This record gives sequence, C-alpha cells and structure tokens, in this order.
Amino acid sequence: MQPTATVLVYSDDSNTREQVRLAVGRRPAADVPPVEFVECATPGAVVRELDNGGIDVCVLDGEAVPMGGMGVCRQIKDEVFNCPPVLLLMGRPQDAWLATWSRADAAVTLPVDPEEFASALAALLRRKRLVNV
Repeated sequence: MQPTATVLVYSDDSNTREQVRLAVGRRPAADVPPVEFVECATPGAVVRELDNGGIDVCVLDGEAVPMGGMGVCRQIKDEVFNCPPVLLLMGRPQDAWLATWSRADAAVTLPVDPEEFASALAALLRRKRLVNV
C-alpha cells in the first residue's frame, strides 16, 4: 500500500476549502503520494491538528476571517516544532511580500488555479519527502 500525504486546509470559507480539494483531486502529481485532507475553519483547530502531528503540508487562506492565513502561518512557524511547509493562498499577487513576512514556503493567488496550485503543492510534498529521508 502506498503512503498517503496529509494536507491541512485552513479557511473560514467552505467554498475555498472545496476549491483546494477539487484542484488537487487524489494526487497533485504522479511522483508524490495520494493526499488526504484535514479541514480547519478556525486558527485554534489548525494548532490542535498540528499538535496531534501527522500533517505533511498546510494550505492557509490569507483571506480567512477572523485571522488570516498569513498571521496563522507566522504563528505556527514560531510555535510549532518542525512545522510542516506552508502553501499560502493570497488575494492578490502584490501580497507576495506579506507571504515572505509570514514565512510561507510557497504562495498562490485566489481563486485557486488547479494547475498552479497542484504544482506548488507537489513541490512542497517533494521537498518534505527529501527532508524526511
């Protein structure tokens, strides 16, 4: 049986979480494992899931309310030991500097473009696999 990658998706908007799931399908690329999603609608849920362990990549919505994904990213990068890589969803390409400030590992713009998103997620999963070898 092939291992699975666990992707945490944080957004207060269920439509955004659905866009992420649909963009990836079961596998973002042929050379990475199939993915399972853990969905979170609050920052507290994100921290609880990360504390439980087993998350390979986090996808955080920069437009989430009441706390955007950039703030959540910066917090988890500071507070979570061996924090998984973070893919940030941004409202505008001009916000790339904020993604850097938040210490996100990658960023794509909303609405989710399936090809761009799957490519960015696959790159983070590959990097995570290489780091854990």
